[in-house]
Amino acid sequence: MKELPLEGRVALVTGVSRRIGIGFAVADRMASMGADLFVHSFIPFDEGNPWGADRGGIGPLLEELRAHGRRVEHIDADFADPVAPRRVIEAAVQAYGHVDILVANHAYYKDENGSLEDLTAQDIDMTMQVNVRGSLLLVKEFATRHDGRPGGRVVLFTSGQHLGPMPGELAYVASKGALHQLTASLSAHLITRGITVNTVNPGGTDTGWATGDLYEAIRARHPQGRWGQPEDAARLVAWLATDDASWITGQVINSTGGG
Repeated sequence: MKELPLEGRVALVTGVSRRIGIGFAVADRMASMGADLFVHSFIPFDEGNPWGADRGGIGPLLEELRAHGRRVEHIDADFADPVAPRRVIEAAVQAYGHVDILVANHAYYKDENGSLEDLTAQDIDMTMQVNVRGSLLLVKEFATRHDGRPGGRVVLFTSGQHLGPMPGELAYVASKGALHQLTASLSAHLITRGITVNTVNPGGTDTGWATGDLYEAIRARHPQGRWGQPEDAARLVAWLATDDASWITGQVINSTGGG
């Protein structure tokens, strides 16, 4: 009989809109481990970026997740709206009665205007609003409604800004650095309520955003000779949600293949 370590748990995963993305891989992994899912997406963001949105929209992704035999519900929301985090959490609780696991995978990233000379106030504000304010308010609303049952988990995402310079992504660096620094304090506040808080740095992950020379340059920096895959991050995130990881909290974990 297949072990289902997340059976009976409800996982809310944000940023699930592209089959090639980390959010989908996390949701898929958790469903395969027995979790019911409440997934969030914001398709207009993907449509406005070079990588584009999945053809066919969110429907085929949801059906693929449901193929594991778990319940899957969905909401579309823009975390630039300060009310959106509450709306998302409330919808998840209304659907299931409770939420055990929050994976804040969503991120605002703008490829252009990332260097110091090109930065605009609008880009800085939008990046911080979505990545920091959106994530922090999600944690607040999740914690407010968590009923104290075992298995409370929060997983945030950071980038490699603490391991080396990223001068072309300054607004993004600022937002991910903030989540990094919040991890220990959120953990200290929530662990007495049985909720662990950890942050994952998945390293360079092949989600379709890099092509050509950039793709090869990043691949060459990885000692294993390959990019990270979304499934690499998903295995770690899903494990952090299990009871086996209950003693781990307040950590920023670099899962980068040695790079």
